[in-house]
Amino acid sequence: MAKTVFDHVSDTARWVAEYRAQETLRPDALFHDPLAAGLAGERGRMIAEAARRSFGNGWFFIARTKLIDDLVERSLAEGCDRVVNLAAGLDTRPYRLDLPASLEWIEVDLPGIIEEKDRALADESPRCKLSRVPVDLTDGAARRRCLGEAVKGAARTLVITEGLLLYLPESEVRRLTAELRRPEIAWWAADIIGPAILKMSSGAGRANNAPVIFGPENGIAFFERTGWTVERFASQLPAAARWNRLSSVMRFVARLPKGNPRHPGRSLWSAVVRLTP
Repeated sequence: MAKTVFDHVSDTARWVAEYRAQETLRPDALFHDPLAAGLAGERGRMIAEAARRSFGNGWFFIARTKLIDDLVERSLAEGCDRVVNLAAGLDTRPYRLDLPASLEWIEVDLPGIIEEKDRALADESPRCKLSRVPVDLTDGAARRRCLGEAVKGAARTLVITEGLLLYLPESEVRRLTAELRRPEIAWWAADIIGPAILKMSSGAGRANNAPVIFGPENGIAFFERTGWTVERFASQLPAAARWNRLSSVMRFVARLPKGNPRHPGRSLWSAVVRLTP
């Protein structure tokens, strides 16, 4: 992915939006996101084209999106009354999922991405009570204040950190595991990669101002050792294979022995998890 240039980590939001736009055009689309193409823009299309050799049709991100969609729907069925999406980027779930109008959905991200999203979606109507909060989530004190306000008055909150943990140092992820242990938070939906994918991704990220730096050797056990229960998890590669989103080479890789989720080793292991405290 040497030709890909991320001026800032927020460019990854445009990149992922482009993959959602491409998925939406498929006759067998796993989800429909009519807003994605406009949010991705030319910048997102350029990044995805430069990344084609390494990421193909973006199966990794497509599987992640669908798996988290499913966790949102499951959480709602189990009584979720608020969703807090940290590092929401250009996500459009409040506009495209079947959500109850009474649901409170709070998006948190950098001021620049919040302003851009507000402008781009000014004429669109979300399906629930949506609000956005500009916060730099790398500022620990600001993050803790934001979380306290975001969950105030909720009974069963789902927190989403899609695509966030990959870019945080392990020390910050550990702090986040402690900060999210609040009585108002019932579930935490997150994605995690193993060391092999970390190694593949980190070099390109350093060259493009969006370093991928978190891929624990102990996989989901990282969360278990910080006081969380991995209540549900789904590996992205098998899911993408099941949905026929892989190239012939990756279909072969998907047939290899699966990585141990608590010791991924050299396998191309990544997963979406739902955690309970």
